[in-house]
Amino acid sequence: MVTVEDVRRFAATLPRSSEHLIRDRVKFRVGRIVYVAFSRDETLMGFGFPKEEREALVASEPTKFQLPRESDLRFNWVVARTDALDVPEMRELVLEAWRMCVPKKVRAEQERLSIARPAP
Repeated sequence: MVTVEDVRRFAATLPRSSEHLIRDRVKFRVGRIVYVAFSRDETLMGFGFPKEEREALVASEPTKFQLPRESDLRFNWVVARTDALDVPEMRELVLEAWRMCVPKKVRAEQERLSIARPAP
């Protein structure tokens, strides 16, 4: 199971990432773009994900992933159940969502650093 604190620790290591509390929901942003957001009860974690790949992701593990609510289908977004995620998988999803939001130069620098310093 993944918690907000797990995501917080990881997101704090990502350049330009910031945490915000908006309408009693924890969200992580790059500038004004939200790349991860939790439901109020913290049982669901929404994250940036390519629209063209999300149907396949949800179909591959429907007990773990779901499409966003109908009003959010226009965004690059998927929702995961926090009790079905483990920390390594969360890190991968959050990192990919973050990469969708940052400038290419920042993403390239982070990738260069992660190659030089493997994740724990």
